[in-house]
Amino acid sequence: MIKSESRRQTFYMYLFISPWLVGFLIFALYPILSSLYYSFTDYDIIHPPRFIGLANYTEMFHNELFWRSVKVTLRYTFISVPVQLLLGLGFALLLHQTIPWRGFFRTAMYFPSMVSGVAMSLLWYWIFNPQIGLFNYMLSWFGIHGPAWLMNPDTALYALIIMSLWTAGSGMILFLAGLQGVPASLIEAANLDGAGRFRIFLNITLPMISPVLLFQLIMGLIDSFQVFTQAFVMTQGGPNYSTWFYVYNLYTSAFKEYRAGYSSALAWVLLIVVMLFTAVIMRLSRRYVHYEGGSSR
Repeated sequence: MIKSESRRQTFYMYLFISPWLVGFLIFALYPILSSLYYSFTDYDIIHPPRFIGLANYTEMFHNELFWRSVKVTLRYTFISVPVQLLLGLGFALLLHQTIPWRGFFRTAMYFPSMVSGVAMSLLWYWIFNPQIGLFNYMLSWFGIHGPAWLMNPDTALYALIIMSLWTAGSGMILFLAGLQGVPASLIEAANLDGAGRFRIFLNITLPMISPVLLFQLIMGLIDSFQVFTQAFVMTQGGPNYSTWFYVYNLYTSAFKEYRAGYSSALAWVLLIVVMLFTAVIMRLSRRYVHYEGGSSR
């Protein structure tokens, strides 16, 4: 009787999740496995795929544009991610205080993160316009002649990094949630012992919000490795390949050169790299991330 009831409940469970399960199998798992197969083939979408083994991967590591895209993406990542984390944490610490209009400022800081990538790119394309753009106009207040941001190979990538900071409000919200979870009793005890604000932040606040910091770091790395919209809308990978991001290189191979097999290989290399970075960060986090339950493993 008990086994019959358990089987009935299991049947209903699978029945209720069947729409999601069918969607996952058809629209997620099947494309993933197909791309893995295509990565070992010469496939131009029009003709049937032809198995070529590791030729796509061999070509990739001998392709100058591949290494250029890796260099551009890593430079973007190692600059934008730390700065976004610092800004998000700084804004969260500021707006965690009891100040007038705190709710309004929190909303205003988060609001840019709700704007779509294309709309944001078009807006910043105007902001960085060398003749009529807002950015150079503001620089002129201080007697600085602004460069042609998106048209100069030396500044185009940094313009996109500046643009990425506009969405620091999404990180601020998560840091705020973490700060609200810091026990007030610990801070009060530290104040009674004569600890200053910096020491309290370093020894109490930062360890208590370290899981949030870890989550933000991993998600920031994943997002930065997949930058595409900004380069597609604003620079088309230029000028002189200065914004030739990895995913833009993948897109060009798939939809401009019609090399689905080669682009699939690029996608799988990206997946492996993201997994490796995540694994290393998680491994190192055992030393630095504090969990309220005790162990970080």
